[in-house]
Amino acid sequence: MRNFILGVVVTLAVLILGGLGAALLGFLPTNANATPPRFEAHIAMSAVDASADKRASKANSPVLPSAENLIDGMKIYTMNCAGCHGGLDRKPSPQAGSFYPPVPQFVMHPSDDPDWHNNYIIRNGIRYTGMPAWDKVLSEQDIWKVTLFLSHMEKLPPPAQEFWKTTVGVAPPAGGEEHDEHEGHEHH
Repeated sequence: MRNFILGVVVTLAVLILGGLGAALLGFLPTNANATPPRFEAHIAMSAVDASADKRASKANSPVLPSAENLIDGMKIYTMNCAGCHGGLDRKPSPQAGSFYPPVPQFVMHPSDDPDWHNNYIIRNGIRYTGMPAWDKVLSEQDIWKVTLFLSHMEKLPPPAQEFWKTTVGVAPPAGGEEHDEHEGHEHH
């Protein structure tokens, strides 16, 4: 039994050291314009979700989801986020596919993550993805306004819907529209 356990431990150590050696010696591709193996994407996104779940405070928004705050969130999103995450015109960002992991296109595939999770990611960013930390750029209230906009974009009050349609010429997504399940959750 002792030899069996020793064999398992040695095998695991060789696998871990071999994988680390392959990575450090440049044998693993790092280009952002290639499709990664499915296991890599799964591990990376699972790690992001687990980290946010562990570190994020489960606080509720101090900002109410009023039409005015949601319109403010829409404006902040347009000025700071749409370049990567897609605009209100419901078209993907031109550079979205140039990132690894791919950047979620929130207007086309709204996030299904809770507000506290999205708020944590907006505030702190995600290392090695191109998602910056906005805590030194946006105020606490503005971060919450964007957070609320992301979670309410499919159920905006009429004044916010009218602002969206008037500003962009395209209606906002409705709650009953089809979108890929967990799209926002899978690709932060």
